[in-house]
Amino acid sequence: MDWVEIIVPAAAAEVEEIAALLADACEPAREGTEIRGDEVVIWAPLASSEAALAEVRAAVAAYAEAGLGVDPASVRSQPALPEAEWRDAWKKYFHVTRLTPRIVVVPSWEKDGFRAADGDVVIDLDPGMAFGTGTHASTRLCLAELDALAAAGAAPERVLDVGAGSGILAIAAVKLWPGSRAVAIDNDPIAVTACAENAALNGVADRIASSLTPVGELTEAFPLVIANIQAHVLRELADAITARVAAGGTLVLSGLLSPQAPAVADEYVARGLSLVAVRPSGDDAAWSSAVLRRA
Repeated sequence: MDWVEIIVPAAAAEVEEIAALLADACEPAREGTEIRGDEVVIWAPLASSEAALAEVRAAVAAYAEAGLGVDPASVRSQPALPEAEWRDAWKKYFHVTRLTPRIVVVPSWEKDGFRAADGDVVIDLDPGMAFGTGTHASTRLCLAELDALAAAGAAPERVLDVGAGSGILAIAAVKLWPGSRAVAIDNDPIAVTACAENAALNGVADRIASSLTPVGELTEAFPLVIANIQAHVLRELADAITARVAAGGTLVLSGLLSPQAPAVADEYVARGLSLVAVRPSGDDAAWSSAVLRRA
């Protein structure tokens, strides 16, 4: 399939907020956005690109009227790079990164030159075209929660990753807990493939089941559930996600702008979970996670 990029220039201080707002408001952005400096990039199929461009411009016009630093006239589209070139472009920006005290992400193209320190949990990653390099604040928040749970002595044998993307969270979980297995689900076939490939790259393919199965079709209850997806999706899936948390289990929600996090957490509390904490990111206070538990 041929794709186009829809590019939204934004004030540098507001680019993360604009990306999240677009993901809530525009169908083309709901599968993920990329931030390139002071621009938000959204992908759309070439066949529907004119309608997608019009939808994004309409949303941006509303944000401009509300006083945000965007201009609908500056929104533009351009042909997207072929996948091979897109993968190569990542190499300019994605490098070895320590995301938590123990978790280090190593791009596949830098693996040979990396030497882990004692105690490091190393994730070898090739994101391909799937969301999830670990560098976004929402993913760092999830990884920090996983690291903290492991340090506190938690030992879940089964983990569910909803909206798994590249598989980074599922891979981190099974590496933090060597006796565990994970179910990683996503509605994007590209993500499911990338997750499976990254699980194999990390030697944990036999411990991560990657699939397109909707969370509402699962029947198992898990001691640990992770969902790093946009606020509107977390609301839509609240019943299904809550049902997958086992008695005594923990739910980690992320992908939330900080003003959204308490309200989204309240929706899960209303479904029978207890709120442990809402935590803003130490890297970017615009984003927060919510941790909940079932008694």
